[in-house]
Amino acid sequence: MTFPDDCRYTKDHEWVRLEDDGLVTVGITDYAQSELGDIVFVEMEAEGTEVEAEGPFGTVEAVKTVSELFAPIAGTVESVNPDLDDAPESVNTDPYGAGWMVKLRPAQASDVDGLLSVDEYKEMIGAD
Repeated sequence: MTFPDDCRYTKDHEWVRLEDDGLVTVGITDYAQSELGDIVFVEMEAEGTEVEAEGPFGTVEAVKTVSELFAPIAGTVESVNPDLDDAPESVNTDPYGAGWMVKLRPAQASDVDGLLSVDEYKEMIGAD
């Protein structure tokens, strides 16, 4: 399992990467995708939608279950990964790359600092 150092994490197993353009890229962690199993469908809020911190921003459907996704910070959905329509399995094969889900314009960029560090997340899930 991988946990990139350039990401912050949530208790709900989302990762967040602050980009150079001020947007944050959001997806689910390697741990989350492994727990869900084979992902067959992903549905996100539309571009322009305002989301609240810890409010829903989409759902991910796996063979075993459907799981709601929760926004790590408040902001506006700037873009949704269009490739997930045809290749939702990207979330399984490359959760921190091609499997990203949304890009948010944060209401407050400093909110990212309040999320879990890689070490705090690994401790929470009991990873080495």
